[in-house]
Amino acid sequence: MTLNPLALPDTDDADAWTRFVDERADTALTRARAIVADLKDGSTRTADEVLNLWNDCDIEAANSSTFVSLLSEAHPDPAVRELAEAKLQATTTFLTQRGQDRDLHKVLSEVDAGALDATATRLLEHVLRDFRRSGVDADDATRARLTEINDRLVVVSQEFSRNVRDDVRSIMITPDQLAGLPEDYIADHPADADGRVRITTDYPDMIPYLTFARDRSARLALSHESTNRAWPANDPLLHELVELRAELASLLGYDSWPDFDAEVKMIKTGDAIGEFIDRVSELAEASARKDFAVLLERARADDPSITELFGADHSYYAELVRREQFDVDAQRVRRYFDFTRVRAGLLEVTGRLFGISYDEVTDAPAWHPDVTTYDVVRDGRRIGRIHLDLHPRDGKYKHAAQFDLVTGVTGRQLPEGTLVCNFPRELMEHTQVVTLFHEFGHLVHHVLGGDQQWSRFSGVATEWDFVEAPSQMLEEWAWDADILRSFAHDADGEPIPTDLVDRMRTANEFGRGYNARTQLFYAALSYRLHLERPADHTAMVRELQARHSLLAYLPDSHFQAAFGHLDGYSSGYYTYMWSLVIAKDLFSAFDADDLFAAEVAGRYRDAVLAPGGSADAADLVAEFLGRDYSFDAFGRWLGGSDAGPDGDHRSS
Repeated sequence: MTLNPLALPDTDDADAWTRFVDERADTALTRARAIVADLKDGSTRTADEVLNLWNDCDIEAANSSTFVSLLSEAHPDPAVRELAEAKLQATTTFLTQRGQDRDLHKVLSEVDAGALDATATRLLEHVLRDFRRSGVDADDATRARLTEINDRLVVVSQEFSRNVRDDVRSIMITPDQLAGLPEDYIADHPADADGRVRITTDYPDMIPYLTFARDRSARLALSHESTNRAWPANDPLLHELVELRAELASLLGYDSWPDFDAEVKMIKTGDAIGEFIDRVSELAEASARKDFAVLLERARADDPSITELFGADHSYYAELVRREQFDVDAQRVRRYFDFTRVRAGLLEVTGRLFGISYDEVTDAPAWHPDVTTYDVVRDGRRIGRIHLDLHPRDGKYKHAAQFDLVTGVTGRQLPEGTLVCNFPRELMEHTQVVTLFHEFGHLVHHVLGGDQQWSRFSGVATEWDFVEAPSQMLEEWAWDADILRSFAHDADGEPIPTDLVDRMRTANEFGRGYNARTQLFYAALSYRLHLERPADHTAMVRELQARHSLLAYLPDSHFQAAFGHLDGYSSGYYTYMWSLVIAKDLFSAFDADDLFAAEVAGRYRDAVLAPGGSADAADLVAEFLGRDYSFDAFGRWLGGSDAGPDGDHRSS
């Protein structure tokens, strides 16, 4: 059966998009409600018939929510974004009500699991677990309060995210404070009529400035603006999010929100999160302090009065150390990474790796002219569609993420996903290239895992603390010299030199430990804010930054207000580091001298990505590796050794 992609409005008219959002979201939600009514109509049905109706309801609920989640963050018209947020709230209310419906729960709980195959049995187990975690067994008053909490959580989360997205701050500098920046950056930032230059907190402005600008006072000023985005507006919202989550967990019988949240992840318990953070912090200690001492010494060579380094110092002095001690100049490196060539190279590399191809659909409708669209083809058959929305604009999501557009279902719906990022239109930093590979890993996982009978298991539907592992592993392909030379060419067409890539890889080992400690600071903050719920969030930021990160707290800053992951990941930011443990282990199965080796690449695709969420992540990994995952490869990597189990060098 040939499946067609979602028919988006073929216009930039906001009214047409408003009608599309209204009609698609309302129609899908109406169908979902009707299916619930059918399930409860008293008819005698087989186990398969009950689960297939449930699956139909899941499909409609996803169809009412995934596309509006994307449009609420990416559509250029504020009215469309606002309507999309409202539709997402409506779906959340429906799902809360469905999860607390005792008559519906009775229907599902009476299904004969013995009549189901293994995957359907897994689905039933997940559904019954969800009912329990929704409070279906609670009294009427408790269920009513749980509904209020869930509805309010959506509203507060949207407002929190909106404040981060819309609060673009800036500093005004003099042209001489552009010293150290690349020529093209300087050309793109001319002085205004008053002789001043505006630098914003948007990534294409901020990241190069913090990396190359020689003026420390300006770097600190820009960093201060960035870490104060959405402050003070998000302070009461974050307090409310944390308190509502704690109340929800308590009403359901859990000791804390981290316990509730971790139950459905690989880590299983809240206490295990704290133990994991401490374990990795100890592993990183020696490497972190050794490299950080080098960084501080280099800063003091410029200014002997410097006794501590801030985030605004880190990028700049790490770049100087790489340039002076490893002969890696990021300004020289970036001239090999033209955005258009990088995008083409990414498609070529991932297509070859996973046995797929990408056909650009030049006439595909989209929500903005920047969006490029491709059909994903395998063995001559379209298996999905992807949309790349990769440049910044006003009102758009400010970070980098993959958003589902359509949930893939075997024989019924084509999986479609979107990358929403903020990359420059011309030359990219290599770190941005790595980020693009990372985010594309989510996108290809969504498509390759999108051929599932059960909507619940489609795409990136694994445990949340495994979600990042496939993307983190794909970063490795952005560090291989031969792979980079296939698309990283300068303006004269010369490929990036192999010896430069070798030096980049060596230089990349510098700072690995203290960068890990910074990530652990973020993880500890997300965990302990939800565990302890302090009255003063900024005080906890200062405490945990001093404990875990070697970078100093920037006075009068409020990082937590713009830390968007506190919304989506809540207490689970540890998942980035947890996933990295698994990613390094997964990569140990590949041959560093032949990253396109068909046997291992195909086995990884089919064992880890294609199953989606139809099996536990630990089982997917064991199927691929032939053993349970371990800390061994991660420990070697964190300690500064990239040797795989056979002694071969592994890129990072």
